[in-house]
Amino acid sequence: MVTAVVVGNPRPASRTLSAATYLARELVGAEPDLVVDLATLGNAVLDWSDETVTGLVGQVGEADLVVVASPTYKAAYTGLLKLFLDRFAGGTGLRGLAVPLMLGGSPAHSLAPEHTLRPVLTELGATVPGRGLFVLDSAHDDPAAYADWLAATKPLTDSYLNGRR
Repeated sequence: MVTAVVVGNPRPASRTLSAATYLARELVGAEPDLVVDLATLGNAVLDWSDETVTGLVGQVGEADLVVVASPTYKAAYTGLLKLFLDRFAGGTGLRGLAVPLMLGGSPAHSLAPEHTLRPVLTELGATVPGRGLFVLDSAHDDPAAYADWLAATKPLTDSYLNGRR
């Protein structure tokens, strides 16, 4: 089983990255196999002929589970993440489970993962178990911020992933 994390925060090594890798570990019990911190790719994300980014798209697309994470900007995910997701083929680009995770400064944006990120991930072919997850920036490193979501969603991911093995 291959687990990937894709983070669309424009700051490298961000709280969003920390949250996404934590969530992946909690879902599969191990470190993710692939971590794509888009901020570290620089202008390559804009270059559709860049072989490194093309390779990452292929690896993420083949992952059994991918946590796709972004800070909430203007009630949506970042443009950086959008640039990366635009490279995936519609309907078949993502072949496994995808978990939408967004961090934000206020609970007013708690539906952003459901209304903005989840539809894109399903359009790209992913299966999204349960609801998207929203975590307050201030609680990104607090396991309690993830506990209820994990209790509701981990059984769904386990069932799906065990069926793929």
